[in-house]
Parts: sequence; C-alpha cells; structure tokens
Amino acid sequence: MDPLTELSMAAALAWGSGLRLYAVVFIAGLVQRMGWIVLPGDLALLAGDPFLIASGVLLVGEFFADKVPAFDTLWDGLQTLVRVPGGMALAWAALGEHAVSVQLAAALLGGGIAGMTHLGKSGARVAINHSPEPFSNWTASFVEDGIVLAGLWLAWQYPWLFLGLLLLFLLLVAWLLPKAWRLLRGALRQLRRRHDAPPNAPG
Repeated sequence: MDPLTELSMAAALAWGSGLRLYAVVFIAGLVQRMGWIVLPGDLALLAGDPFLIASGVLLVGEFFADKVPAFDTLWDGLQTLVRVPGGMALAWAALGEHAVSVQLAAALLGGGIAGMTHLGKSGARVAINHSPEPFSNWTASFVEDGIVLAGLWLAWQYPWLFLGLLLLFLLLVAWLLPKAWRLLRGALRQLRRRHDAPPNAPG
C-alpha cells in the first residue's frame, strides 16, 4: 500500500473512533476478513474472531445507546476513556510497517484527531438534547453512522480528498468547541438554579 493511503487510513480510523469506535473496528476487521481490502500495517489483527465478536457485540449496544436522548450524553462521557486511546492504537497499528518513531507520531496525531472528533460529537449532542423531541437525536445518530461508513470508504478510494475534508472538519470543530462549552456551562447553571430553588409553598 502506498504511504498516502496508509496515512489516510490511519487518520480515518482515528477520526472514526471519535464517533463510533466499535463500528470502525468491526467494519475494518470485516472487510479484511472478507478479502475486500488489505488493511495496512498490523490492522489485519482486527479480522480475527476475538476482535470481530467483541466489536460486533459492542457495536450493537452502542447503536441503541446512542439513540436514547440524554443517555447518549452520559454514554459519550463514558466513552471518552475508550475512544481516544482506541484512535491512538488504530493509528499506531495502521503504520506498523514503519519505524517506531513514525508509529509514535501517528499515535499522537491519532489521539488528537479522535479527541477532537469525540469532543465535537459530544458537544453537538448536548446542543441537540435541548430539544424535547427525540427525532433530532435519532437523525443525528443515523447521520453519524452514515458518515463513518462514507469516511472510511473515501479514505481508501480518495485519500487526498479525505485528508482535505478531515482538515476542514477539524478546523470547524475547533471553531465550534468554545460555543459548545458555553452552551454546556449555561445548561449546568440552569440545572443548578433549579436544584437550589426553594420549593413552592403550599397554597
């Protein structure tokens, strides 16, 4: 595999991990297992039964958990401990045929990409959950599912295009994060005021 495609795949796996880590691991392992593509570096390990079974079970659980309003925010918070290290590990493994220094650089960049993507997703969900109806939440979740599939395919077929779009995405997330943080702080202050407000006196 040429270095550009390797780099694109490493970046795509890290990016996808910030959205849907278990889906990324399962899809990558499945396409390798089916012989549709040959994954770079050490990623062929994902085609083994342990990875496919574990990621498949977790994928199903996340598919439903991510579509429950409010619970999806709690789920995202818990997944912070998994998605960023997962993105680092996948980026490291994608460049397994290169020197350790290159793999370390890939892991650091992969963790940064996964972290930015995860924060962007989590912030967007906090904003969406202000809506009382569940349909916007379901729509956002299904869109994320489709984006992960499209992103992985694009990274394989058109690496330059994917890398350019990824750069634009990260710049957009960096611009939106302060706004999402202000929104989150406002929501927390509102909850605190409700909690601290005295109960209504009986009439």
